[in-house]
Amino acid sequence: MALLIILITCFVIIFATSQPCQTPDDFVAATSPGHVMIGGLFAIHEKTLSSEEYPRRPEIQKCVGFEISIFLQTLAMIHSIEMINNSTLLSGVTLGYEIYDTCTEVTVAMAATLRFLSKLNCSREIMEFKCDYSSYLPRVKAVIGAGYSEITIAVSRMLNLQLMPQVSYESTAEILSDKSRFPSFFRTVPSDFYQTKAMAHLIQKSGWNWIGMITTDDDYGRLALNTFEIQAAAKNVCIAFKEVFPAFLSDNTIEVRINQTLEKIIAEAQVNVIVVFLRQFHVFNLFNKAIEKNINKIWIASDNWSTATNIATIPNIKRVGKVVGFTFRRGNMSSFHAFLQNLPMFPKHKNKPLNEYVMLLSACAYAKDSDLSQCIFNRSLRTLAYKAIERNFSLRNNFLWDYTEPGVVHSIQLAVFALGYAIRDLCQARDCQNPNAFQPWELLDVLKNVTFTDGKNSFHFDAHGDLNTGYDVLLWKEINGHMTITKMAEYDLQKDVFIFTDQETKNEFRNLKQIPSKCSKECSPGQMKKTTRSQHICCYECVNCPENHYSNQTDMDHCLLCNNETHWAPVRSTTCYEKEVEYLNWNDSLAILLLGLSLLGIMFVLAIGIIFTRNLNTPIVKSSGGLTVCYVILLSHFLNFASTGFFIGEPQSFTCKTRQTLFGVSFTLCISCILMKSLKILLAFSFDPKLQNFLKRLYKPIPIIFTCTGIQVVICTLWLIFAAPVVEENVSLPRVIILKCEEGSMVAFGSMLGYIAILAFICFIFAFKGRKLPENYNEAKFITFGMLIYFIAWITFIPVYVTTFGKYLPAIEIIVILISNYGILCCTFFPKCYVILWKQETNTKSAFLKMIYSYSSHSAGSLAMSQASLDSTNSSLGMTNPNADGKSAASQKNKALQAQAFADICRENIPGVSKTLPRKRISSI
Repeated sequence: MALLIILITCFVIIFATSQPCQTPDDFVAATSPGHVMIGGLFAIHEKTLSSEEYPRRPEIQKCVGFEISIFLQTLAMIHSIEMINNSTLLSGVTLGYEIYDTCTEVTVAMAATLRFLSKLNCSREIMEFKCDYSSYLPRVKAVIGAGYSEITIAVSRMLNLQLMPQVSYESTAEILSDKSRFPSFFRTVPSDFYQTKAMAHLIQKSGWNWIGMITTDDDYGRLALNTFEIQAAAKNVCIAFKEVFPAFLSDNTIEVRINQTLEKIIAEAQVNVIVVFLRQFHVFNLFNKAIEKNINKIWIASDNWSTATNIATIPNIKRVGKVVGFTFRRGNMSSFHAFLQNLPMFPKHKNKPLNEYVMLLSACAYAKDSDLSQCIFNRSLRTLAYKAIERNFSLRNNFLWDYTEPGVVHSIQLAVFALGYAIRDLCQARDCQNPNAFQPWELLDVLKNVTFTDGKNSFHFDAHGDLNTGYDVLLWKEINGHMTITKMAEYDLQKDVFIFTDQETKNEFRNLKQIPSKCSKECSPGQMKKTTRSQHICCYECVNCPENHYSNQTDMDHCLLCNNETHWAPVRSTTCYEKEVEYLNWNDSLAILLLGLSLLGIMFVLAIGIIFTRNLNTPIVKSSGGLTVCYVILLSHFLNFASTGFFIGEPQSFTCKTRQTLFGVSFTLCISCILMKSLKILLAFSFDPKLQNFLKRLYKPIPIIFTCTGIQVVICTLWLIFAAPVVEENVSLPRVIILKCEEGSMVAFGSMLGYIAILAFICFIFAFKGRKLPENYNEAKFITFGMLIYFIAWITFIPVYVTTFGKYLPAIEIIVILISNYGILCCTFFPKCYVILWKQETNTKSAFLKMIYSYSSHSAGSLAMSQASLDSTNSSLGMTNPNADGKSAASQKNKALQAQAFADICRENIPGVSKTLPRKRISSI
């Protein structure tokens, strides 16, 4: 059953004959015999000419629009084959060729492909349908071409049937690299993936991001558009508009589409760069219209037309603007140039394109070189009568050389060489003079791994069948009134970089970059792009970077955040600035002032010490507790003033730990000494026998001072051991880093200050009791004032310290220390110094005794008068009070005890007066 189906479905394809093609051989453009035949497909004519819009019968239409550049490509293939035949590469085996004109039509190219696939040495031009083509011998062994990807894709699908090798010299559609769909396809040029990647890279490098794109409505154009869109998006390049032209010139709508596209280009005034993936005849018509409309842009040319001389020689072509093109790497063209110089007018083998060129050239014999190409093209659009050609007629070969595209010619040479070297490798063990020596699929296996050369460099196909030779970047520029296509740079596929040939080309590239092509004005450093949902990604507004953010390049998508801990930035900043480290520095004006006050306090301490030392034996010094106590108190004041220096300067671990400890211990020592003196005063004025005995036992000056100070030492020691103050960087401020001492434990800090406050409060209570002693020697009153100053200063300090922030926080503590230290120092020592220096008459033993007698007599007299007045009042009223005598006696006793206690104090503290002071007993009062 399966065999029956195969027999039923087998068919024979016989080429239809028509008036333009009476025999199959009439369909061939150029042919030459050889042991191994190679087919060629070239779009020598631009389009087909049909008398009807919808043909009624299948026939091969007549081709019109002779393309000189493509004609030169056929000559390149012929020349390359002749080079191999004239070399020792194949040693006795010659290559033949059959070249067909595709007329830029897929249908015509497929008809030629059927001829390639037809059976070898068959009496009729037929192609057998078979299930297995492993032993099938077609007319040719391989095919070179075609040029356009649209045609190549269609041809390749047919050649896949027999796995016939196809090597293209110009088809760059990326889809052709897919070996699962095109297993027998090779090419000697890179795919459009690399070309579009190079274009996107060049556009980005030039600073353009708002461009247009024009392609053809075929596989080549659509695939190029899709690939370029992906590559452009990766480079942040946006396509403002995408215009699609009909693929074939025979389409009647092409002129309408060109006009519409030019109107679009005019409307998009901000688009100055346009990528063009078109065929040469599209660009020719487009540029002619653009010149009429005076459109001046930068045109990015694909390899299809970047070296097209017929376009570069359009009159006033410079008015369209700049053209930057990509083309394939060129090779050594000297041999091909020589071939053109010796091109025969009457070839020995069939070459219809050459004959047509000679005929057209004869018709345009008197045209100038600048108009010759257009003349030939216009003449080829209509049928010309053949006429005899004079023997002295010149082929104007220099004109042909001007229309040569070196990159494409080199690609054709590589394609022929690749097949030649593969045939050599295959024929080493076979007699290839016999056409039956091998099948096309056997040549395909060898071609995959062949290494060939163009005489200078070695090449081989990659896993995708591509030959990634790289690109030359071209620039069209006017030289001596003529548009010249010059090489500007090379593009390295592997490294994705442009290599400029010299400094002049770099300068030309810089000039191109000066032409803007952007949707929005670029955002300067210090700004960022802001887009809305309705806007294109390349259309945006520029907004300033906020505080602590920066941008250091143009057109940044977002501002970069500074490291808030160490750096800051103002609004619209281009860089981050390092935060200034702040602390209470030695050269700060406030620090200098406070330091001056501390030094002044130290000078006062030293001065008081000197004064007291020089007046050691005066009553006022002796009444102050003696020189030892005074020195201890002065030493404490000295240390307090000195501790303020540790609050100034860059905080260090040592200074942070020392300053609070030094202040706490020294101030506690000071308060402890004053507390001892206050306790002595309280002892003097305590007349309760039990309390007085208790205070006498408690009053131990040295143990009291050591105990009170020792407790503070323990508190500070525990603080330093378990939660010592450390240096801390406060980075919360926007522009500065505050370097400060973190107290470590606020509980320990509060305990240290609280303990001093408790001692000061006890001292205040004790001193308040003795505030009414004689004025010149009333130390208790001044101690009371000193403690009040201390309390006021530190009570004020707490809320200020909690709410203050910054480098001046240590200054507040210094101020409080100075206030409390100055208050106690002044109240304790300044009145005594005043008496010593300016009241020397009262600082004698006699004056002291006089004051004591006066105070005692005044106290006793006041008591007696008060008692007498009370008794008189009671008698006049006739009142008797049984308790009156008792109360009066008690009051009188207290006064007497007070006077006696004061005398005792003076006797104890002022040696030498004890014998002069009376010891009046309480019972005698």
